Amino acid sequence: QVRPVESGGGLVQAGGSVRLSCDASGRPFGGNDMGWYRQALGKEREFVAGIVRADGDTYYAESVKGRFTISRDKTRNTLYLQMNGLKPEDTAMYYCNWDVIAGMPVSDDWGQGTQVTVSS
Repeated sequence: QVRPVESGGGLVQAGGSVRLSCDASGRPFGGNDMGWYRQALGKEREFVAGIVRADGDTYYAESVKGRFTISRDKTRNTLYLQMNGLKPEDTAMYYCNWDVIAGMPVSDDWGQGTQVTVSS
């Protein structure tokens, strides 16, 4: 199966910024929303941010509103997550999904993820 490739994570100090990318490997945009998810150590994977393919409207988990911004490049089939004002609680593996409905992932094609570690 075709899987997305996440990149851009790393170690960052609290209050810093990171920009994540998700490569769709040439897969055309269309259909459901796209989104970012994260999974912290010992916790379940949770929804972070979503974007509507048709008009680019966005929606976020309450914990990241005002700090994170999801966007996409339709010509390159790439999804982004700009993360500002990072907190230690944001430390997690971050994943993207190409098929999302109201924050719920539909596709089971998860990538390897990219680790974001925020130092306190």
